[in-house]
Amino acid sequence: MRYSLAMKSGSTSLSDDLPLNDHQLLELARAVVSTETEAVAALKERLDDSFVTACRYLHACRGRIVVLGMGKSGHIGGKIAATLASTGSPAFFVHPGEASHGDLGMIIENDVVLALSNSGETNEILTILPIIRRLGVPLIALTGNPHSTLAREGTVHLDVSVAREACPLGLAPTSSTTAALVMGDALAIALLEARGFTAEDFARSHPGGRLGRRLLLHVADIMHRDEDIPAVSPDTPLGEALLEITRKNLGMTTVLNSDRRLLGVFTDGDLRRTLNKGLDMNVPIAKIMTADCRSIRPEMLAAEAVKLMEDNRITALPVVDENKRVIGALNMQDLLRAGVV
Repeated sequence: MRYSLAMKSGSTSLSDDLPLNDHQLLELARAVVSTETEAVAALKERLDDSFVTACRYLHACRGRIVVLGMGKSGHIGGKIAATLASTGSPAFFVHPGEASHGDLGMIIENDVVLALSNSGETNEILTILPIIRRLGVPLIALTGNPHSTLAREGTVHLDVSVAREACPLGLAPTSSTTAALVMGDALAIALLEARGFTAEDFARSHPGGRLGRRLLLHVADIMHRDEDIPAVSPDTPLGEALLEITRKNLGMTTVLNSDRRLLGVFTDGDLRRTLNKGLDMNVPIAKIMTADCRSIRPEMLAAEAVKLMEDNRITALPVVDENKRVIGALNMQDLLRAGVV
């Protein structure tokens, strides 16, 4: 049996010369998932006062959390450092091999060191332990061997040992790295809650992402202002109001009194309903506008404008100040362009 797979650069074929059949591949995958699931579940039973103490040291840190790890533990350490930093605990990763060649200068007073080593005997980490002790900074050790050198030297030891690796050879770090990653996540989330870290705080460290835009962008940041606001007086004929809607291209016009207070709006939808009634183009807009219309304040989140539009099945909103004076306008296209939707 031969499989064909189309590729952008041409085509290739997948032959059936793989030494394992489909059933064997799936069974291996299921075995890996089961083994790693068991390893993570076992962590739950080992969470004790050491975890609490580690959280207290990390929460009290007045400098940065410096994460160390070699090889696969280093990759996991980098992710843990990134998670800590993005959830309110300043952290960065230092390669232990580079640390002994100058990068130890990145660790200073008031820092806390978080060191990962499954064996607890990683030479590159053990080499710099005397310097860490001399600095007097707390050392939190994550190892799979509670009797190892690193575990003994740590101010706090967190046991992330696993019964077995998911690798059939028992060699490739699999279950052990997953367990270390989960423990790092547990620390980060515990600290997040302890610091009262909010979704808006999270967005501030992710301003380029959609979450950042949804939580940081306000109506005032994207609304149309001044001459770009569609506006007519209440005695404006329908025909002139339509010209204003066309000029400003927001799918509606506001209807304002002499103090620019909002009296109502007239939208594309209102136009369709008006034409169905056979009204002429000279009727004053005040007679056919929607008086009980929705509006929004400039300090509200743009995401709230999206919800208001969706809930009321409308596509544009006037923006008003505390005195109901119109100071802006926006529609769904503005929100789409801003990446809020």
